[in-house]
Amino acid sequence: MEEKKLDLNSIIGMLLIVGIFFWMMYQNKPSEAQIAAEKAKKELVAKQAQANAAAAKQIAAPTAAIVPGDSTQLAQLQKTLGGFAYSATLPSAKNDVTTIENEFVLLKIANKGGYIVEATLKNYEKFEKNSKQLVSLIKDNNADLNIQLQTNDNRVLNTKDLYFEPTLSKVGADQILSMKLKAGANEFLEYKYILKPNDYMVGFDVRSQGLNKVLNTAKPMDLQWNLKTYRTEKSISYENRYTLLNYEYGDEKFSNVNDGTNKEESLEKVKFVAFKQHFFTSALLTDTPFAKADLKSNKLVIDEKKDTIFIKQFNANMPLALTNGELDYKMNWYFGPADYSTLKSYDKNLEKIIPLGWGIFGWINKWIFIPLFGFLSGNISYGIAIIIFTIIIKLAMSPITYKSFLSQAKMKVLRPDITEIGEKFKKDPMKKQQETMKLYSKAGVNPMAGCIPALIQLPFMYASFQFFPSAFELRQKSFLWADDLSSFDSVFKLPFNIPLYGDHISLFPILAAIAIFFYMKMTSGDQQMAAPQQEGMPDMAKMMKYMIYISPIMMLIFFNSYGAGLSLYNFISNLITIGIMFVIKNYIVDSEKIHAQIQENKLKEPKKPGKFQQRLQEAMEQAEAKKANDKKK
Repeated sequence: MEEKKLDLNSIIGMLLIVGIFFWMMYQNKPSEAQIAAEKAKKELVAKQAQANAAAAKQIAAPTAAIVPGDSTQLAQLQKTLGGFAYSATLPSAKNDVTTIENEFVLLKIANKGGYIVEATLKNYEKFEKNSKQLVSLIKDNNADLNIQLQTNDNRVLNTKDLYFEPTLSKVGADQILSMKLKAGANEFLEYKYILKPNDYMVGFDVRSQGLNKVLNTAKPMDLQWNLKTYRTEKSISYENRYTLLNYEYGDEKFSNVNDGTNKEESLEKVKFVAFKQHFFTSALLTDTPFAKADLKSNKLVIDEKKDTIFIKQFNANMPLALTNGELDYKMNWYFGPADYSTLKSYDKNLEKIIPLGWGIFGWINKWIFIPLFGFLSGNISYGIAIIIFTIIIKLAMSPITYKSFLSQAKMKVLRPDITEIGEKFKKDPMKKQQETMKLYSKAGVNPMAGCIPALIQLPFMYASFQFFPSAFELRQKSFLWADDLSSFDSVFKLPFNIPLYGDHISLFPILAAIAIFFYMKMTSGDQQMAAPQQEGMPDMAKMMKYMIYISPIMMLIFFNSYGAGLSLYNFISNLITIGIMFVIKNYIVDSEKIHAQIQENKLKEPKKPGKFQQRLQEAMEQAEAKKANDKKK
């Protein structure tokens, strides 16, 4: 029997894998310098905000003392506001709001600035079910909308500091709110909000009338939209990971601003900008694409123990082009759930903000996972739907699992012959490889046949990692001890924080880790027997021994703060795989029949090697020839 030797390369390889994993977990952790810099930046932003507020008060202060018809005070206002002094003399020049609402959303629009100062979703609660705190995407000055106006007398005014006049009306069941910033009785900038029943989408028209004599129309006006996203979910780290600034531009191209600190993008022909949180989104869409958009995303969660209110700061700056000296844009706001079906129903490509994965992964999610899970969850509880969904997927993959195991069984039968060849040509690696390939050809065995089925299953595994964290329907849905399948299923709160793990213990990841351990324990012996060590290659048998323990540990660390739905899927998936492998191994695959078939194949004329085997053999011959030449030099 061949004596097993310690393979230093294998140990080094495994240490590198573990090292890379922990490096990836640590790389996003900010340094002390970064924390200090971020703190200084926040202080600077706060000071700037105070300065801006003071400046705004200076502009707005005179309005309180205005008496209609007082020409002296109007003249004073004109020194500050120019042609828009007229708006400050109207009765609407005060800090009032107008409320419009339907069954889904409640919107409050302020006279000052004319923009939405509160957007509350009436059917969703923050953090956990029955918290009695509704999700407010906009509230308490976390957002503003501004158009920068350049007047003919060289003034720069901001609409967010000026007063609009509201007029609320109804057309059928639709509520229409007109907000006008007036420079005269018939000269104004208008924001028109149109809210339909049972709808998250809000019509938003921006137009001007008669302002070509007031404004400098030689260049576009900048539309600025800023939003600090409130935390709405239980897990800060999980929500932070899926809170991104998304956009569509050009010919239906879609992307997002990179996550991190002060990340920026400059784009052309932008069709929508979406400030997406984990399960909700605020989006601005336009019928006439913005010629340009400067977008910025900034991570606000530096210390998860302290930074618990806001997740990200988003900024968008889009120039509005004028036509014949006037503005005329048909746009829409969307304030609602980041739910694939809801977003898709608007036929505006908004569903692209849901991260389903690229290429084949997105295809699997879009055409298999979403329809199948939607059908199941529409008839039964969500936890049971996940279990049945997992069973269906694993059963559909079972023929691939069978082919993979069958290949392992064939390689296991050939193991003694391969070992014999290895001993016979120990000093001639090239000859050993050639004889091994001949053996495969005579026995009718493809050494790659076990890898291909496994590779086919990988896209489905990766697709599940994209699907479950994005499944809005799992939000605040309970199952067994998990009160929210979209967040971690904590069963015990730790009095301390474990780096990379967290301050709680989730049970579903523990069960999934146990299932992975037994699955790998069950299959590692067959894999070791099926894959004899090749010259110059790491000892896969030893690597598998390490992976039996490393994989469950990684599962515990990686999934402890992930959604319980994904951990439940992995737990059930591994249990089913163990069951399928047990049935295949003990009741379907007959090792004696396989051995007899291979022996029979050996007596036949060897099959012509495939193109891959030919290329592999040619490459090995070239490598061996080069090695021989190097020795002669």
